[in-house]
Formats: sequence, C-alpha cells, structure tokens
Amino acid sequence: MSDETENFRSCLTRRKAAGDPRREAGESHGRDEPGLLAEFSEEETWREAVRRVRAAGSTRFEAFSPYPVEGMDELVLSRPSPMPAIMLAAGAIGATGGFFLQVWAARDYPLQVGSRPVFSWPAFVPVTFELGVLTAVLVGIAAFLWRARLPRYDHPAFASARFARASTDRFFLWLPATSAGRELLTAAQADAIEEVRA
Repeated sequence: MSDETENFRSCLTRRKAAGDPRREAGESHGRDEPGLLAEFSEEETWREAVRRVRAAGSTRFEAFSPYPVEGMDELVLSRPSPMPAIMLAAGAIGATGGFFLQVWAARDYPLQVGSRPVFSWPAFVPVTFELGVLTAVLVGIAAFLWRARLPRYDHPAFASARFARASTDRFFLWLPATSAGRELLTAAQADAIEEVRA
C-alpha cells in the first residue's frame, strides 16, 4: 500500500474520531463543503483512482462518467441498497392495514349478501393486494427521492467549468477537500484537480 493511501486512511480515521458535525446532523456529503474535483480523460485511469479511494477506506466520494461503466456499482456502493427492505415493509404494512380495515368494516357494519358469512376473507383479497402494492410504490418513490438526495438543484461540481464535459468525454471524481485527498488524486494521475465549493 502506497504512502498516499496510508496518509489518506489516517486522515479519515482522525476525522471519524473527531466526529463530523454535518454527518451527525444528517446532512448529505457534498453540500456546503469544499471538495476536490479530479478530471480524468481515460476510463481506466479513473477506475484505478476510484479503486485507490475505496482501498483508502473512504465512503465519502462521488464518481461521474459520461456513460454507464460496467462494474462501477461494486466499487462505488459501500453496502447493499435498503430499498427492497423498505418497500417490503411498506407493502406488508399497507396490506395488513387494508385487510383489517375491511374486517373492522364488516364487523361494525354487517351486510348479509347472498347468505355469505359476514367475515368472508376471500372477498377481502383484492383490496388487501391493491393497498399493499399502492403503499409499497408510494413509500418506495419517497424513499428513493430521499436516498438519492433529490430534488437537488445544485452540486459543488457544477461550479467547475470543466464539469460540463462530464456528459461527453471526461470522467470525474469528487472527494472532500483534504491534503491527503489531494495527494491521493495526484498519485492517481488525474489530468486536473480543482477545489470546488458549494
């Protein structure tokens, strides 16, 4: 492991030990915080820079590419998405609520229809299913927007004139502005490193 990686890792350890007030307040990284924006012209160099940052133990970085890059999800994402569990829980709560809403209505307002029993659970299945799906979808959309920090109309990287090429032919990597981060990006052979502020 290189000296730059060790230096960056020790800097991260010191910041975690000291505590990050923005993180403790629940603010997303990248907002109201100076950062380093590194530009890469080659995909392979950019991939290697992302690998170096991950090897240094950082989870506070953002990678930008002009097209989807296969295998980057494993490098960028630090843990599996909680979205399936959130949607499953929301769907289960919605379905349970829909079912018991019908049970309560059938008990308090009994209607005898065609000599069927008052508690006729097969008749409750369609509404139970529909409410389960509806709740899962609505909560899923809200959770996705929250997890993706949307709507987000600004990002520190947008202040850079170079970043306009992120959608055409350049690759970018954003890190919190630290001297160790700058050394790591320099060692990764970035074409340009620029400090950007929110």
